[in-house]
Amino acid sequence: MAAAFTACGLGAAASASPSAGAPLNVVAMGDSTASGTGAGYYHRGTHGTCWRSSNSYSEVAVAKLRAEGRKVEYTSVACSGASIDDVRTTFKGQPSQLDVLKPNTNVVLLTLGANDINYVEFGGLCMQGDCSKAAGPVLEKLPAMAKNLAKLIGEIKAKSPKAKVVVVGYGRQLTNGANGAAAADPICDASVFSAEERTEGSKIVTSLDLTLRATAKLTGSAFVSPLADSVNPTKEFAGHSQCDAAAPYYRGFDALAPGQEGQEAVLHLNKDGQAALGGLVAAKLR
Repeated sequence: MAAAFTACGLGAAASASPSAGAPLNVVAMGDSTASGTGAGYYHRGTHGTCWRSSNSYSEVAVAKLRAEGRKVEYTSVACSGASIDDVRTTFKGQPSQLDVLKPNTNVVLLTLGANDINYVEFGGLCMQGDCSKAAGPVLEKLPAMAKNLAKLIGEIKAKSPKAKVVVVGYGRQLTNGANGAAAADPICDASVFSAEERTEGSKIVTSLDLTLRATAKLTGSAFVSPLADSVNPTKEFAGHSQCDAAAPYYRGFDALAPGQEGQEAVLHLNKDGQAALGGLVAAKLR
């Protein structure tokens, strides 16, 4: 099985390579994590809608490749709030994200799934009420989400047969343990997220990452995540969850301050988090 998967991954990587001298055509698709909501420096016309940031992981990855001498053509159509079905149709006044795909697209960076399982609503319940026993209904949506995501990846490959699809995960927004030294944001208070609520949320974090990882493998796609094994963070993200020991890579209630993005950015990757994820994506594309 491992040998078969390795061979599949090598085939996908080879198909993503353009002919000599031709640019690498990269498309970023998906939801708020893909668009960079919470990372600042938003592209004109996307403020308050799709929140496409110049600090998004896809732009960071592309910048790294260009700095290494690669020719890259890049387009992001990711949009905050998008579900899998939203990618297929007009959303927030934007055309279907699938419309940007071309036969010569080499790489598709894709983050989707959280909005299909009502993960945001779960987080809202935690912050405003009690979610200590609310993971069940969220987890029950994972099989249908995985099936729909696999179908979408098939549609992507039909439009862009040469493309390497890279599914990118979300990571762990909140530390699963006690508050660390960097837990300064009010979101870290036990009255907002109790220990029981963090444990319940952790079930979703792990299950979502495992599901995305399995779907990527099933569809012959690559997978990148802030989590090394769907439980423990990669070395780049270790200690950087909100309320953890080191400077957080995820936004807290600071996103609610005047002049900030508002609730859409809460528990989303900040500029440093997107930069760390962009580094992992760039490494996958080399």
